[in-house]
Amino acid sequence: MTQIYNRVALIGLGLIASSMCHAMRRAGLAGEIVGYARSAETRAIAREINLCDHVYDSAVDAVKDADLVVLCVPVGAMGAVAAEIGPALKPGATVSDVGSVKRTVIDAVAPHIPQGVHFVPAHPLAGTEHSGPRSGFAELFDNRFCIIVPAEGSDRAAVGRVSDLWRGMGSNVDEMDPDHHDLVLAVTSHTPHLIAYTMVGVADDLSRVTDSEVIKYSAAGFRDFTRIAASDPTMWRDVFLNNKDATLEILGRFTEELFALQRAIRQGDGDHLFDYFTHTRAIRRSIVEAGQDTDAPNFGRGPAKPK
Repeated sequence: MTQIYNRVALIGLGLIASSMCHAMRRAGLAGEIVGYARSAETRAIAREINLCDHVYDSAVDAVKDADLVVLCVPVGAMGAVAAEIGPALKPGATVSDVGSVKRTVIDAVAPHIPQGVHFVPAHPLAGTEHSGPRSGFAELFDNRFCIIVPAEGSDRAAVGRVSDLWRGMGSNVDEMDPDHHDLVLAVTSHTPHLIAYTMVGVADDLSRVTDSEVIKYSAAGFRDFTRIAASDPTMWRDVFLNNKDATLEILGRFTEELFALQRAIRQGDGDHLFDYFTHTRAIRRSIVEAGQDTDAPNFGRGPAKPK
Protein backbone atom coordinates (compact mmCIF):
# COMPACT_ATOMS: atom_id res chain seq x y z
CA MET A 1 0.00 0.00 0.00
CA THR A 2 1.02 3.61 -0.51
CA GLN A 3 0.76 6.38 2.05
CA ILE A 4 -2.79 7.72 2.36
CA TYR A 5 -2.36 10.44 5.00
CA ASN A 6 0.67 12.54 5.92
CA ARG A 7 -0.34 12.94 9.57
CA VAL A 8 -2.88 10.90 11.54
CA ALA A 9 -3.97 11.90 15.05
CA LEU A 10 -5.53 9.27 17.31
CA ILE A 11 -7.58 10.63 20.22
CA GLY A 12 -7.74 7.84 22.81
CA LEU A 13 -5.03 5.18 22.90
CA GLY A 14 -6.75 1.92 23.78
CA LEU A 15 -7.05 -1.39 21.92
CA ILE A 16 -8.42 -0.02 18.64
CA ALA A 17 -6.13 3.01 18.42
CA SER A 18 -3.02 1.02 19.32
CA SER A 19 -3.94 -1.66 16.78
CA MET A 20 -4.45 1.09 14.17
CA CYS A 21 -0.92 2.35 14.93
CA HIS A 22 0.57 -1.07 14.32
CA ALA A 23 -1.56 -1.77 11.24
CA MET A 24 -0.82 1.62 9.64
CA ARG A 25 2.89 1.16 10.23
CA ARG A 26 2.80 -2.38 8.84
CA ALA A 27 1.37 -1.10 5.54
CA GLY A 28 3.03 2.34 5.43
CA LEU A 29 -0.31 4.14 5.34
CA ALA A 30 0.65 7.25 7.31
CA GLY A 31 3.69 9.49 7.25
CA GLU A 32 3.35 10.37 10.93
CA ILE A 33 1.09 9.00 13.68
CA VAL A 34 0.47 11.10 16.78
CA GLY A 35 -1.83 10.52 19.72
CA TYR A 36 -3.44 11.76 22.89
CA ALA A 37 -5.08 10.02 25.85
CA ARG A 38 -6.94 11.62 28.74
CA SER A 39 -5.06 9.56 31.32
CA ALA A 40 -1.48 10.60 32.11
CA GLU A 41 -0.72 6.95 32.87
CA THR A 42 -1.91 5.89 29.42
CA ARG A 43 0.18 8.62 27.79
CA ALA A 44 3.23 7.47 29.75
CA ILE A 45 2.76 3.86 28.65
CA ALA A 46 2.27 4.92 25.02
CA ARG A 47 5.54 6.86 25.16
CA GLU A 48 7.36 4.00 26.88
CA ILE A 49 6.41 1.50 24.15
CA ASN A 50 6.88 4.05 21.31
CA LEU A 51 3.30 3.50 20.21
CA CYS A 52 3.09 6.78 18.26
CA ASP A 53 5.67 9.06 16.73
CA HIS A 54 4.59 11.63 19.33
CA VAL A 55 2.15 11.58 22.26
CA TYR A 56 0.70 14.96 23.22
CA ASP A 57 -0.62 16.13 26.57
CA SER A 58 -3.67 17.78 25.01
CA ALA A 59 -6.12 16.75 22.31
CA VAL A 60 -5.95 20.23 20.75
CA ASP A 61 -2.18 19.97 20.26
CA ALA A 62 -2.52 16.45 18.85
CA VAL A 63 -4.96 17.39 16.08
CA LYS A 64 -3.09 20.46 14.79
CA ASP A 65 -1.99 19.92 11.18
CA ALA A 66 -3.47 16.39 11.14
CA ASP A 67 -4.95 15.22 7.83
CA LEU A 68 -6.99 12.56 9.63
CA VAL A 69 -8.26 12.66 13.22
CA VAL A 70 -9.78 9.46 14.59
CA LEU A 71 -11.85 9.62 17.77
CA CYS A 72 -11.10 6.41 19.69
CA VAL A 73 -12.84 7.32 22.96
CA PRO A 74 -16.03 5.83 24.48
CA VAL A 75 -19.08 6.92 22.50
CA GLY A 76 -20.42 8.93 25.45
CA ALA A 77 -17.31 11.15 25.37
CA MET A 78 -17.15 11.87 21.64
CA GLY A 79 -19.30 15.00 21.62
CA ALA A 80 -17.18 16.71 24.28
CA VAL A 81 -13.94 15.75 22.53
CA ALA A 82 -15.25 17.03 19.19
CA ALA A 83 -16.22 20.34 20.81
CA GLU A 84 -12.71 20.67 22.25
CA ILE A 85 -10.78 19.93 19.06
CA GLY A 86 -13.14 21.52 16.53
CA PRO A 87 -11.49 24.98 16.43
CA ALA A 88 -8.02 23.40 16.02
CA LEU A 89 -8.83 21.25 12.98
CA LYS A 90 -7.15 22.32 9.78
CA PRO A 91 -9.22 23.02 6.65
CA GLY A 92 -9.53 19.96 4.43
CA ALA A 93 -8.89 17.51 7.28
CA THR A 94 -11.09 14.49 7.90
CA VAL A 95 -12.53 13.47 11.27
CA SER A 96 -13.55 9.85 11.77
CA ASP A 97 -14.30 7.61 14.75
CA VAL A 98 -14.40 3.94 15.73
CA GLY A 99 -17.53 3.92 17.91
CA SER A 100 -19.87 0.95 17.84
CA VAL A 101 -22.94 3.23 17.89
CA LYS A 102 -23.41 5.63 15.01
CA ARG A 103 -26.62 7.70 15.21
CA THR A 104 -25.90 9.31 18.57
CA VAL A 105 -22.22 9.78 17.68
CA ILE A 106 -23.14 11.60 14.47
CA ASP A 107 -25.66 13.75 16.34
CA ALA A 108 -23.07 14.58 19.03
CA VAL A 109 -20.02 15.16 16.82
CA ALA A 110 -21.33 16.68 13.58
CA PRO A 111 -22.30 20.09 15.08
CA HIS A 112 -18.67 20.64 16.14
CA ILE A 113 -17.09 19.88 12.75
CA PRO A 114 -16.08 23.19 11.12
CA GLN A 115 -16.96 24.13 7.57
CA GLY A 116 -14.35 22.67 5.21
CA VAL A 117 -13.56 19.70 7.48
CA HIS A 118 -14.98 16.30 6.46
CA PHE A 119 -16.71 13.92 8.88
CA VAL A 120 -16.64 10.22 7.97
CA PRO A 121 -17.85 7.98 10.83
CA ALA A 122 -16.62 4.38 10.85
CA HIS A 123 -16.85 1.24 12.97
CA PRO A 124 -14.29 -1.59 12.79
CA LEU A 125 -15.98 -4.85 13.82
CA ALA A 126 -12.98 -6.18 15.68
CA GLY A 127 -11.86 -6.37 19.26
CA THR A 128 -10.75 -8.43 22.21
CA GLU A 129 -11.58 -8.33 25.91
CA HIS A 130 -8.31 -6.46 26.55
CA SER A 131 -7.85 -2.70 26.64
CA GLY A 132 -5.12 -0.11 26.90
CA PRO A 133 -2.17 0.89 24.70
CA ARG A 134 -0.30 -2.38 25.25
CA SER A 135 -3.22 -4.47 23.97
CA GLY A 136 -3.06 -3.56 20.28
CA PHE A 137 -1.65 -5.68 17.45
CA ALA A 138 -1.43 -5.13 13.70
CA GLU A 139 -3.51 -8.19 12.75
CA LEU A 140 -6.63 -7.20 14.71
CA PHE A 141 -8.47 -5.95 11.62
CA ASP A 142 -7.34 -8.61 9.14
CA ASN A 143 -10.36 -10.05 7.29
CA ARG A 144 -12.73 -8.28 9.70
CA PHE A 145 -15.31 -5.81 8.50
CA CYS A 146 -15.17 -2.07 8.95
CA ILE A 147 -18.47 -0.32 8.36
CA ILE A 148 -18.27 3.20 6.98
CA VAL A 149 -21.31 5.30 7.91
CA PRO A 150 -21.07 8.55 5.94
CA ALA A 151 -22.71 11.50 7.62
CA GLU A 152 -25.24 13.46 5.60
CA GLY A 153 -23.42 15.36 2.84
CA SER A 154 -20.11 13.54 3.42
CA ASP A 155 -17.48 14.30 0.78
CA ARG A 156 -17.12 11.17 -1.36
CA ALA A 157 -13.39 11.65 -1.83
CA ALA A 158 -12.94 11.81 1.96
CA VAL A 159 -15.12 8.69 2.35
CA GLY A 160 -12.96 6.94 -0.23
CA ARG A 161 -9.72 7.77 1.58
CA VAL A 162 -11.06 6.51 4.94
CA SER A 163 -12.26 3.34 3.20
CA ASP A 164 -8.84 2.87 1.58
CA LEU A 165 -7.17 3.31 4.98
CA TRP A 166 -9.24 0.52 6.50
CA ARG A 167 -8.64 -1.75 3.52
CA GLY A 168 -4.92 -1.03 3.91
CA MET A 169 -5.15 -2.10 7.56
CA GLY A 170 -6.60 -5.44 6.46
CA SER A 171 -10.35 -4.83 6.75
CA ASN A 172 -13.20 -5.62 4.43
CA VAL A 173 -15.22 -2.42 3.99
CA ASP A 174 -18.99 -1.91 3.71
CA GLU A 175 -21.22 1.18 3.95
CA MET A 176 -24.47 1.52 5.93
CA ASP A 177 -26.77 4.28 7.06
CA PRO A 178 -26.53 5.00 10.81
CA ASP A 179 -29.91 3.67 11.95
CA HIS A 180 -29.51 0.37 10.11
CA HIS A 181 -25.98 0.04 11.48
CA ASP A 182 -27.24 0.48 15.04
CA LEU A 183 -29.94 -2.18 14.56
CA VAL A 184 -27.50 -4.67 13.00
CA LEU A 185 -25.00 -4.16 15.84
CA ALA A 186 -27.74 -4.53 18.44
CA VAL A 187 -28.28 -8.03 17.02
CA THR A 188 -24.68 -9.07 16.39
CA SER A 189 -22.84 -7.43 19.28
CA HIS A 190 -24.68 -5.28 21.80
CA THR A 191 -27.42 -7.67 22.93
CA PRO A 192 -25.08 -10.71 23.02
CA HIS A 193 -22.78 -8.74 25.29
CA LEU A 194 -25.68 -7.84 27.56
CA ILE A 195 -26.74 -11.50 27.73
CA ALA A 196 -23.17 -12.51 28.58
CA TYR A 197 -22.99 -9.94 31.38
CA THR A 198 -26.35 -11.21 32.66
CA MET A 199 -25.38 -14.89 32.63
CA VAL A 200 -22.13 -14.23 34.49
CA GLY A 201 -24.12 -12.16 37.00
CA VAL A 202 -26.64 -14.99 37.45
CA ALA A 203 -23.84 -17.47 38.16
CA ASP A 204 -22.35 -15.06 40.67
CA ASP A 205 -25.71 -14.65 42.43
CA LEU A 206 -26.63 -18.35 42.54
CA SER A 207 -25.66 -19.23 46.09
CA ARG A 208 -26.17 -22.99 45.60
CA VAL A 209 -23.28 -23.00 43.10
CA THR A 210 -20.03 -21.96 44.74
CA ASP A 211 -17.46 -19.60 43.23
CA SER A 212 -14.92 -22.40 43.07
CA GLU A 213 -17.33 -24.62 41.12
CA VAL A 214 -18.11 -21.87 38.63
CA ILE A 215 -14.40 -21.38 37.99
CA LYS A 216 -13.35 -25.04 38.12
CA TYR A 217 -16.11 -26.44 35.90
CA SER A 218 -16.43 -23.60 33.38
CA ALA A 219 -17.16 -25.41 30.14
CA ALA A 220 -16.87 -23.57 26.83
CA GLY A 221 -20.23 -21.78 26.97
CA PHE A 222 -19.81 -20.07 30.33
CA ARG A 223 -16.09 -19.57 29.80
CA ASP A 224 -16.74 -17.63 26.59
CA PHE A 225 -19.45 -15.59 28.33
CA THR A 226 -16.83 -14.54 30.89
CA ARG A 227 -14.45 -13.48 28.12
CA ILE A 228 -17.13 -11.20 26.66
CA ALA A 229 -18.13 -9.95 30.12
CA ALA A 230 -14.52 -8.93 30.79
CA SER A 231 -14.76 -6.18 28.15
CA ASP A 232 -14.23 -2.53 29.05
CA PRO A 233 -17.09 -1.44 31.36
CA THR A 234 -17.00 2.26 30.41
CA MET A 235 -17.24 1.47 26.71
CA TRP A 236 -20.15 -0.93 27.14
CA ARG A 237 -22.05 1.34 29.52
CA ASP A 238 -21.92 4.04 26.86
CA VAL A 239 -22.90 1.62 24.09
CA PHE A 240 -26.14 0.64 25.82
CA LEU A 241 -27.04 4.18 26.81
CA ASN A 242 -26.41 5.40 23.26
CA ASN A 243 -28.05 2.55 21.35
CA LYS A 244 -31.03 2.30 23.66
CA ASP A 245 -33.89 1.88 21.16
CA ALA A 246 -32.31 -0.80 18.98
CA THR A 247 -31.00 -2.76 21.96
CA LEU A 248 -34.40 -2.72 23.68
CA GLU A 249 -36.08 -3.86 20.47
CA ILE A 250 -33.74 -6.85 20.12
CA LEU A 251 -34.00 -7.65 23.84
CA GLY A 252 -37.78 -7.77 23.43
CA ARG A 253 -37.42 -10.24 20.55
CA PHE A 254 -34.92 -12.26 22.57
CA THR A 255 -37.33 -12.44 25.52
CA GLU A 256 -40.11 -13.77 23.24
CA GLU A 257 -37.79 -16.46 21.86
CA LEU A 258 -36.65 -17.37 25.37
CA PHE A 259 -40.25 -17.77 26.56
CA ALA A 260 -40.96 -20.08 23.59
CA LEU A 261 -37.95 -22.24 24.49
CA GLN A 262 -39.00 -22.31 28.16
CA ARG A 263 -42.43 -23.52 27.08
CA ALA A 264 -40.92 -26.24 24.84
CA ILE A 265 -38.68 -27.50 27.67
CA ARG A 266 -41.55 -27.44 30.19
CA GLN A 267 -43.87 -29.33 27.81
CA GLY A 268 -41.21 -31.77 26.63
CA ASP A 269 -41.53 -30.53 23.03
CA GLY A 270 -38.37 -32.12 21.63
CA ASP A 271 -39.36 -31.43 18.02
CA HIS A 272 -39.46 -27.67 18.63
CA LEU A 273 -36.09 -27.73 20.37
CA PHE A 274 -34.49 -29.88 17.65
CA ASP A 275 -35.81 -27.69 14.82
CA TYR A 276 -34.70 -24.52 16.59
CA PHE A 277 -31.18 -25.81 17.27
CA THR A 278 -30.87 -27.10 13.69
CA HIS A 279 -31.67 -23.62 12.38
CA THR A 280 -29.20 -21.91 14.71
CA ARG A 281 -26.49 -24.42 13.81
CA ALA A 282 -26.89 -23.47 10.16
CA ILE A 283 -26.28 -19.81 11.07
CA ARG A 284 -23.03 -20.81 12.77
CA ARG A 285 -21.94 -22.64 9.61
CA SER A 286 -22.68 -19.54 7.53
CA ILE A 287 -20.42 -17.44 9.78
CA VAL A 288 -17.57 -19.93 9.32
CA GLU A 289 -18.14 -20.07 5.55
CA ALA A 290 -17.98 -16.26 5.41
CA GLY A 291 -14.48 -16.46 6.94
CA GLN A 292 -15.49 -14.67 10.16
CA ASP A 293 -14.50 -17.57 12.43
CA THR A 294 -12.83 -20.94 12.31
CA ASP A 295 -14.45 -24.38 12.41
CA ALA A 296 -11.39 -25.79 14.18
CA PRO A 297 -12.25 -27.66 17.39
CA ASN A 298 -12.52 -25.45 20.47
CA PHE A 299 -12.62 -22.30 18.29
CA GLY A 300 -9.02 -22.92 17.24
CA ARG A 301 -7.66 -22.80 20.77
CA GLY A 302 -4.83 -25.10 21.63
CA PRO A 303 -5.18 -27.64 24.43
CA ALA A 304 -5.30 -26.27 27.95
CA LYS A 305 -1.85 -25.97 29.48
CA PRO A 306 -1.27 -28.22 32.50
CA LYS A 307 -0.72 -26.47 35.78
